[in-house]
Amino acid sequence: MRVARFTGEDDPRFGVVGEEDGVPTIAVLKGDPLYAGYELTGQKVPLDDVRLLAPVIPRSKVVGVGRNYARHAAELGNDVPSEPLIFLKPNTSVVGPGEPIVHPVQSEDVHYEGELAVVIGRICKDVPVDDAEKVIFGYTVANDVTARDLQRRDDQWARAKGFDTFCPIGPWIETNLDPADLRVTTRKGGAGTEEELVQDGRTSDMVFSVAEIIAHVSSFMTLLPGDLILTGTPEGVGPMRPGDRVSVTVEGIGTLTNQVVGHD
Repeated sequence: MRVARFTGEDDPRFGVVGEEDGVPTIAVLKGDPLYAGYELTGQKVPLDDVRLLAPVIPRSKVVGVGRNYARHAAELGNDVPSEPLIFLKPNTSVVGPGEPIVHPVQSEDVHYEGELAVVIGRICKDVPVDDAEKVIFGYTVANDVTARDLQRRDDQWARAKGFDTFCPIGPWIETNLDPADLRVTTRKGGAGTEEELVQDGRTSDMVFSVAEIIAHVSSFMTLLPGDLILTGTPEGVGPMRPGDRVSVTVEGIGTLTNQVVGHD
């Protein structure tokens, strides 16, 4: 099931993405399915007539995992960690599909990082690896935007990964998905140019699995409904500049596209 958050002429609403007579549609839900379940209003709207938003706005936090692909760690000259390397992004960094990524004036080296993201579905703490699936609401696509020069300069990652617009997610949440071996790709194109494939990996190459990450994170912090966990990026990260268009695709979910703009 694909759960979207969208807006038309009304306030943001949630719905289930499907087809009717071959036309992509959204069946509108009553309330937020994370809290209210799947109760349909009976209304359906064409997908092309709405604007998709970030499918979830975490009320609490975005948890990132660094260096979770060995070849990505190597391309930046880092060792693979012995346990998941965790950092946090503020929920104010989250934007949706089609929304701009703002290149901050403080950085000269802003990078894309295409990733699979996990949406937590219930309050949980100390989750065993074997029970991790029980606390997952679904999966979405993420771009863990990073100011690489600030990451090196600060020697910690709060500023480098925490700017507003530095966590695009979308286009929706897929609730029925096996994350064990999914293709993750990123394509980048400039103004008037076709997108070029710059990242191409598989989640089977992750050092730590989704279940292992959830078990580790929940061992020291409580996870809440709507929390996001970004599971790491494959090799091929690189710079984005104003005018660039970046599209991240995760097999079984869809494609998240955002344009990079300069700071006003």
